[in-house]
Amino acid sequence: MARFRQKPRSILALTGVDTCILALLLIAPAAFAQDTNAASVTRAVGTVKSLTPDTAVITTDSGAAMTVQVQDGTRLVRSAPGQKDLQGAIPIKLSDVQVGDRMLVRGKPGSDANSIQSLSIVVMKGSDIAAKQDQERDDWQKRGIGGLVTAVNAASGTISVSVASFSGNKTVVVNVSQATKIRRYAPDSVKFDDAKPGTLDQVKTGDQLRARGDRSSDGSELKAEEIVSGSFKNIAGTVISSDASNHLLTVTNLATKKPVTLKITDDSQLRNLPQMMADRIARRLKGGTPQNGDNTAKPSGQHDAAQQGGSRGARPGGAPDFQQMLSRMPAVELKDLQKGSAVMIVATEGSDNTPSSAITLLTGVEPILTASPNGQAAMLLSPWNLNGSGGEGAMGATP
Repeated sequence: MARFRQKPRSILALTGVDTCILALLLIAPAAFAQDTNAASVTRAVGTVKSLTPDTAVITTDSGAAMTVQVQDGTRLVRSAPGQKDLQGAIPIKLSDVQVGDRMLVRGKPGSDANSIQSLSIVVMKGSDIAAKQDQERDDWQKRGIGGLVTAVNAASGTISVSVASFSGNKTVVVNVSQATKIRRYAPDSVKFDDAKPGTLDQVKTGDQLRARGDRSSDGSELKAEEIVSGSFKNIAGTVISSDASNHLLTVTNLATKKPVTLKITDDSQLRNLPQMMADRIARRLKGGTPQNGDNTAKPSGQHDAAQQGGSRGARPGGAPDFQQMLSRMPAVELKDLQKGSAVMIVATEGSDNTPSSAITLLTGVEPILTASPNGQAAMLLSPWNLNGSGGEGAMGATP
């Protein structure tokens, strides 16, 4: 069964917490003088899986299990998320460490390739990381926008982004400076974790981009503290076949009238749109007058809901944030997707040798595709879901 699952990391962990992990990885040699002349010193970063009185087993970010041997001379400290040096780090004992904590280890290779004799260990508590990620996720929701790149001007450091909403698109100019953190999705990944440090030159017209920062009073510009971009496919179509055993789904793309085969992974988010909500969105796309209780409507002049999320996925006084609403919709399984079912999908680009991977798939969208038969309604979806893995995302994504 493929469904969206919460995991311990996201784009927010990557851009916030794990950036600090990497910084600590660089400064730790200076902080722990006993390590500096050890030519064979190795490093490991991961999440604590189990503990004994003198060992910790961590799951590294590559998924491997590593046994950390804690010796009498091991320096063990706790650092808070957001810290980029060890000033203020608190000495602790291994008994203070808990399953789920993040651990940075420096030491010598152990008796086998899956063990390390620790010289120094920096720990970030899982509860502290979760709180930090919650703060960052909320900040992405409150100060973030997401949409399609329509223009890039590297000389002026600006990116024009078309932000989709139920009532049409709005262009927001994202201002990028030398202080802006720029990250780029890996070509065939649905994980925010795989986003890499990037440059403005990598951002192209047609990319999807999420930015976080301070907006102008009219919402037409944003001074970006951080941007994450990638090339994705938006597909509106009907199911041709589903292969649960091989995790594949084939659909007819309404825009091209051609079949597309997609891979459904454990990270794919499969959701069903309730009929009432689908009807409301369809009415908005047709330009109809909303009925009582139709919260997809918003007064003229207010910022698009996709630009700003509030508590429980809604902006006070405005429309619901569709991406936040999506996270609370009922999950569906690949085997439940019947031939002829209407779907809207965001997927990775894929390659000649690798099929595109579905990031978000939404069923129950027949009224929406009827209202927008050219498939443009698929742009309501984005690859970022900020309710994901430990505080996305990544952002995410999401942011």
